[in-house]
Amino acid sequence: MLDDQLIENRFVVSRRRTGFGDCLWSLAAAWQYAQRTGRMLAVDWRGSCYLDQPFANAFPVFFEPIKDIAGVSVICDDQINQFSFPGPFFPDWWNKPSIDCLYRPDEQVFRERDELSQLFQAQGDVGAKTVVCDACLMWRCDEGAERQIFRSVKPRSEIQSRIETIYQESFAGHSVIGVHVRHGNGEDIMDHAPYWADPELAMRQVCTAIDKAKTLGHPKPVRIFLSTDSAQVVAYLSGMFADLITVPKRFRSHQTGPLHTPELGVDGGISAILEMYLLGRCDIVIRFPPTSAFTRYARLFVPRVIEFDVNDPSRLILIEGVSKGL
Repeated sequence: MLDDQLIENRFVVSRRRTGFGDCLWSLAAAWQYAQRTGRMLAVDWRGSCYLDQPFANAFPVFFEPIKDIAGVSVICDDQINQFSFPGPFFPDWWNKPSIDCLYRPDEQVFRERDELSQLFQAQGDVGAKTVVCDACLMWRCDEGAERQIFRSVKPRSEIQSRIETIYQESFAGHSVIGVHVRHGNGEDIMDHAPYWADPELAMRQVCTAIDKAKTLGHPKPVRIFLSTDSAQVVAYLSGMFADLITVPKRFRSHQTGPLHTPELGVDGGISAILEMYLLGRCDIVIRFPPTSAFTRYARLFVPRVIEFDVNDPSRLILIEGVSKGL
């Protein structure tokens, strides 16, 4: 049980059930607000798309326990089930009776995202004891906050061991070009859609980017590491590039939806973490599309990144020297 003293404290609750890229980026925004306003941070990832247990907090399933992030006290385990956060709440919608909060339409989520954005940008605070961050908060914090979260939040030790094993077996002694291809596999890919307007062209663009990356000059023999949510993408690129490195994992059937689903269970979440952190250890990373939060970690920590212009997906952009080591 939580200490009774916490009842008097003020909180920021980071609630997300989506992919890890969104979860961690939104957590960074919530943490930055908690730090600035002297609040305690609660990481509530119950109902995660990676678990089939609705009351299990996904954070301790995949990441090491943590009690403090740069001076901000943190609650991040299943004790969150035994604790009622004190009101009043912000956004105001959360002051409704609990039964009325069960159905939350998309337009309400978007409204809260905008309210939280305005609150963060104003650099002020609210009188509410608990601020609930239950919306995608990408781009609602600075890069320093993102880096702080990635430095502080670590995958569970057994997952870290698997990352290191794959690195030593397949990456060590090579210059590795990491390629992330977010396909969607039939889901509504929203902002990613322009990149897939012509699927054949999209795959040719990815190949062009790989060929470009190979010409940039590398001190060691080059290998290519592929991370994707589509078995069709693996098949296509394997036919174009020999000895492609991939992490063995289950794919869903063609056009049946994304990999972040309870259908794949904990193993699906572990596969996602393995690939996210291995992309962060590549020498250069290709992001297709660059609107995917999954490669935000790599974008912050890899020395060279190739992206596709948001306004012109046929145009490649090379970004160099942006990384800062962990």
